[in-house]
Amino acid sequence: MAQKDNHKLRIGIVGAGNIVRTRHLPALKKNPDVEIVAVSNSTYESSEQFCKEHCPGATPMANWADLLAVPDLDIIWIGTPPYMHSAVTISALEAGKHVFCQARMAMDLAEAEEMLATTKRFPELVTMLCPPPFGMRADLLVKKLLAESAIGTPHAVRLQSFTGVYLNPEAPAHWRQKIEISGLNVLTLGIYVEVLQRWLGNIAGVFARGKILNAERRGYRVIVPDMLNVLCVFENGAEGVLEFSGVHAGAPNDRLRIFGDRGALLYDFTNERVRSVKYGGREMEDLDVPKELITEWRVEDDFINAVKSKGRVPPRPSFEDGVRYMRVVQAVADSRAANEWVAIKK
Repeated sequence: MAQKDNHKLRIGIVGAGNIVRTRHLPALKKNPDVEIVAVSNSTYESSEQFCKEHCPGATPMANWADLLAVPDLDIIWIGTPPYMHSAVTISALEAGKHVFCQARMAMDLAEAEEMLATTKRFPELVTMLCPPPFGMRADLLVKKLLAESAIGTPHAVRLQSFTGVYLNPEAPAHWRQKIEISGLNVLTLGIYVEVLQRWLGNIAGVFARGKILNAERRGYRVIVPDMLNVLCVFENGAEGVLEFSGVHAGAPNDRLRIFGDRGALLYDFTNERVRSVKYGGREMEDLDVPKELITEWRVEDDFINAVKSKGRVPPRPSFEDGVRYMRVVQAVADSRAANEWVAIKK
């Protein structure tokens, strides 16, 4: 849909849960160029409550398909879990709307590829996925260090992402543990694959093993792993060990170590802290992030500005970026199912 002169961008929200309320809504409400005009949540009652509390001028709607028919709507802002991403995105694009979609991109690779193919049919429309907050602050610094070969050529990568959130066997299954809602996405796999591929290039193959510690959750049988271990190789030749868990008591901070032939980097994702050591050094030292290289969370403004520019400055992550990490998510699932190494084809 072409933007009218002196016309605020009219937004319809599909899925108004915690991520929308806490992360996206504050920035959208501060932006003078947008107006939230309609909201469709899981029930009409929750849509009505959201509008009453946060957007009194917006219209609550029971059905997201009806929301797409609201006159002069410019943007669909998708805040649902992955099971709705493909259907809402494709329908919104076919209705002529720009789309911001919450991560993870889709239930599986096939859905992600269909979403990307639909964007190719409507190149005039702007699409963007929500980026992960992890690794955002020092993203440019890490890219600079690797580009300048500050640690030489990377040859080994180790990522650890542990929590104890699923340790309680009496707790009900979280929606992220339900494959019919989250699809093949497991724990923080997709998030960190997105970050790793941004810094180190594409992953070319994986071997994965998963384990379920507590399969029965109040009558629901969980088949999404509580633990996941992935061996991988990058296109640049570096090899990785990626470890994920939702059942580690006293879990340490999420961290990534990149080892090169002239040194090593450590990224503490919990504190956004970067450390390094040169070949021959004994201890890692903290690296200050130069002010001009600090990246802040401003994804809402990035997307709105891209729409206003008619896509001349495309926002990131793109749907192409999403398909890149969904290839790995799919390969990990295929590897677990077959208990074998899976090469990732483009």
